[in-house]
Amino acid sequence: MHKIRMVSLMALICLSTAPTYAIDLSLSDAVSKITEQSHDLKKASANVQKAEASLDAVNANRWFKIDGTAAYTNMVNIENPSKPRMIEISGDLLGEIDERFKDGFAFEMPDNMLTASVNITQPIYTFGKIGNAVKSVKSAIKMADASYELTRREVEYAAANLYWTAKMTDEIVKLSESDLNNARAARKRLTAAGRANRSNLVKIESDIASKEINLSDAKFNRDTAHRMLKIMAGIDLEEPLVLTDSFPSTFGELTASQKLENTPQWDILSEQVEMYERLARSKRADSLPTLAATGSYSFNAIGNEFDSMFDRSGSQSVNVGLALQVPIFSGGLNRANATIEAMNAESARQDLEKAKKLTSEQYDNALKQYNHLRGNLAKLKQARDLAAKAYQFSQDRFGAGQTSAVELADVAAGLYQLDMALLNMKYNILMSEQSVKKLGE
Repeated sequence: MHKIRMVSLMALICLSTAPTYAIDLSLSDAVSKITEQSHDLKKASANVQKAEASLDAVNANRWFKIDGTAAYTNMVNIENPSKPRMIEISGDLLGEIDERFKDGFAFEMPDNMLTASVNITQPIYTFGKIGNAVKSVKSAIKMADASYELTRREVEYAAANLYWTAKMTDEIVKLSESDLNNARAARKRLTAAGRANRSNLVKIESDIASKEINLSDAKFNRDTAHRMLKIMAGIDLEEPLVLTDSFPSTFGELTASQKLENTPQWDILSEQVEMYERLARSKRADSLPTLAATGSYSFNAIGNEFDSMFDRSGSQSVNVGLALQVPIFSGGLNRANATIEAMNAESARQDLEKAKKLTSEQYDNALKQYNHLRGNLAKLKQARDLAAKAYQFSQDRFGAGQTSAVELADVAAGLYQLDMALLNMKYNILMSEQSVKKLGE
């Protein structure tokens, strides 16, 4: 029993000390996972399928329609419901026609009647009502496809933003830890030298407390950014993440077209103009005739008993022909509907012209921002390297007792701010590149 307890205890210890492995996540993997999990993309895909189904519905108006009707009627004798109704014919009139019926006669009225019919209608010419409606739905499908592409670009941009934001918080934690460690090292130097004065110690302790708060905030922001990234990528919140892509040290020239030729947003608005114009033509055609071929088949049977109705053939008839439906007066409804769609087309056309101007400006600004930040990156790196040297000199002078903790803290703060500025600039360059890709891919 003692051995069993020892084995169980060792197993628990092994399980509790088993290493936990973090998930490696690259930028491309993050974009792929977030795209796969995106509710907006799933909704956009459903809208594409909806538009395609609408085309099938409108196309169905081109083809023939078949309607069938069947009716069974039983006439009840009110005076004696259990018996069929008797029809009596007086002989006064019939006797003049035929002597055999001078006394009159009576017969049973068949009380079971069955009627069945099939009707078929095939449109032949509708003066553009159906054709323009079909073309308007085809434009709607293209709009749905362009909307899906626009949503995909937005989702990929948001995914890259989430990834680089989380990566930046990782780097900020490292910078904050390094900054705090430098302050602690300065305190250790000061106390180890045996020459610590009160003002220097107070300054360093204050500096350390401030940097501990910065580190705590940085870790909180990192955890928040990682949680959001996990949520959007469909990763378990308890799984630790290692973001494998690092901020580039240099950025190459952006190989993008200097003139924006087309965007999904422009495609949407352009197809919207086409759709409304087609709908306007279709509404105008409602005032014109519709020519269709028609055909019908009818079967009628009567009898005293339901089963006996089919003992002999009932009457049958077949009709074929052409039908011309001519609208005469609609109170101006068709003209008003056509005007509404024409004005919708004009409104969409104005939106398209406005979008072209605004999106082109956004594209140009993203290119300019990328090139502007990329040009300033080398200068900021140089400033940061000089600040690092200045900090090293201050550390050496502080160690030799030639400068105060105040000066050392100021130089350290300057270096930390430049490190943050450099990190932020790299982030802005990357997001400028993503903006160019989103607008002009």
